[in-house]
Amino acid sequence: MADDRNRISPARETATGSRRPSARNRSVIVIGASAGGVEALKKIVSDLPADLPAAVFIVIHVGQVSYLPGILQRIATLETSVAENGAGIETGNIYVAPPGAHLLLHDDHMMLRRGPRENLARPAIDPLFRSAALSYGASVIGVLLSGALSDGTAGLRAIKAVGGLAVIQHPKDALVPSMVESALRYAEIDHCEPAAKLGGLLAKLAAEPAGETLPAPPAVRLEAAIAAQEHSTMKDADRLGQLSVFTCPECHGPLWEIEDGDMLRYRCHTGHAFTADAVMEAQAIEADEILWGLLRAHQQRAEFARRMAQREKAQNRATLASEFGKRAKEYEADAAVIERILESRRAQVTGNGAGGEEGKQKESKR
Repeated sequence: MADDRNRISPARETATGSRRPSARNRSVIVIGASAGGVEALKKIVSDLPADLPAAVFIVIHVGQVSYLPGILQRIATLETSVAENGAGIETGNIYVAPPGAHLLLHDDHMMLRRGPRENLARPAIDPLFRSAALSYGASVIGVLLSGALSDGTAGLRAIKAVGGLAVIQHPKDALVPSMVESALRYAEIDHCEPAAKLGGLLAKLAAEPAGETLPAPPAVRLEAAIAAQEHSTMKDADRLGQLSVFTCPECHGPLWEIEDGDMLRYRCHTGHAFTADAVMEAQAIEADEILWGLLRAHQQRAEFARRMAQREKAQNRATLASEFGKRAKEYEADAAVIERILESRRAQVTGNGAGGEEGKQKESKR
């Protein structure tokens, strides 16, 4: 990425007559969403005017397939497409991140990178927000919608640090309010509105003059470089925080603890990034996988012991048959204990609602 992210070229005409994003107005809108965010996105996109003087970029946590571009194209007055690596950026267009790659902005073009997952997701919201802040400064409007956990909060903080605007869906209007509640807690928010009002608000804000772009914090530059795969590992000289006693849920390397204002975040040496609640969610997923593995193992051991007992009994070897029968009962008792633990965990998840569901998607890991 370029060293000076605050130098932005003025808008210029393209061969099709459309314009590149300008430094004069708030010409770049980046939107992040997760669980419950599609309905909010549909409301916003349907209200954006055809002459919107900004380019819109969308990241939503998805699995291996996404139908979002087609869904939005049917209701949008703006041209909607899947973001392409190296493609130029034009105002009046909506670009949607494809599954499996972070969407990043670099000056007047897009980049797609399979960098380390952030908050259990790729594409993730924070990498897009950081890269937009570095390339477009005060011309950026960051928008965070419904979703679980807290992806997007650090990205909004980066946008605010360079002079951009932070907009969120009102928590009472969000189907899953965790992401926007996190942003309210840790970031300076300029506007908090229901989704039905956000389209008109964004059109108004995009037409306003951009303020002064402020120098980006070095940590924001480093984290953007990690997402862009310009740093293959995080070296001691690049450390963002203090080494913790915890290990990365993705690669099991050591985690560095980062104090981002009042917010606690983590990164490992290969670049996987987590907020504190994402670490807890990942640990819960890992614990569930271990418990299910133990349950299967004990159930199989019990079944095998029962079969061996039947075989020994058929051969009139009563002592061995009894021994295998005892083992089968012990393994069944162990399996019953694990089943009770799993049932207790299921009850907790049901009581807590839909939080963190996207973190359980089976995406291949870096």
